[in-house]
Amino acid sequence: MPAVLNFPDLSPILFEINLGPVHFALHWYALAYIGGFLIGWFLILRALKATRLWAADTPPLTKPEFEDLLTWLILGVILGGRLGYVLFYKPGYYLSHPIEIPMVWQGGMAFHGGFLGVIIAALLWGEKHKKPLLSLGDLLAMATPPGLLLGRIANFVNAELWGKPWDGPWAVIFPGETAQACANVGPLCARHPSQLYEAGMEGLILGALILALVWGTKAFKRPGLIMGLFFAGYGISRFIVEVFRQPDAQFVTAANPNGTVLLGMQMGQLLSLPMILIGLYFMLRAKRT
Repeated sequence: MPAVLNFPDLSPILFEINLGPVHFALHWYALAYIGGFLIGWFLILRALKATRLWAADTPPLTKPEFEDLLTWLILGVILGGRLGYVLFYKPGYYLSHPIEIPMVWQGGMAFHGGFLGVIIAALLWGEKHKKPLLSLGDLLAMATPPGLLLGRIANFVNAELWGKPWDGPWAVIFPGETAQACANVGPLCARHPSQLYEAGMEGLILGALILALVWGTKAFKRPGLIMGLFFAGYGISRFIVEVFRQPDAQFVTAANPNGTVLLGMQMGQLLSLPMILIGLYFMLRAKRT
């Protein structure tokens, strides 16, 4: 068998406490959410203080307004992330165990649900306070990649969302019966660590590009540019990484082992196309004010 990497001895739980009938466990994924918020909060405050970045040297928000918005965003990401996980991944289980739906400390958050929750919260807050939505979107887009980076690393720690079978030099032998259920591979199945690919592309590279444009150019003076770049960049990154990710099980059959759904594309790639087009639209229409 070619040289591959064994999955490191990592637990999805950072620590846990048992106090009689009360059990509390802090998962790495929850910590990724917290860390992403803290880094994003720091980046936004720095950008709001740097008046030179904005048209007419006027940031779209004050610090108190951002702190008020942050409350909405926290609620949006928690509610959206949890409801997304409940509805998209385990609807049957939570339908029969509804009391466990609010137990976010047990793990179970969906990125797409949390992302949608943030968008809805920001739109509602922006409309309520009559704020420029494009500039608001630029701020949030700048702050999002660090959370993506940490979230994908947490996916790796959780040994979930792994890639397709592979025998390359950095292939990883993920634990678990499902991860090891590879046809015509034995005795151990190694896979692409696609979570780390996403962490690098969606978090590190895209985040560095956005920060370079924000602080090195006048990108914020063109409302919608950074938001468009984020949408397009995330969509392109996800489209590429889907080549290496394990396809969704519901689309995989004996006749369709790659789980393609349309024109040779997997569902993740198909869903990425609208993000790319929306991002390009906002980038092209961005104008100096």
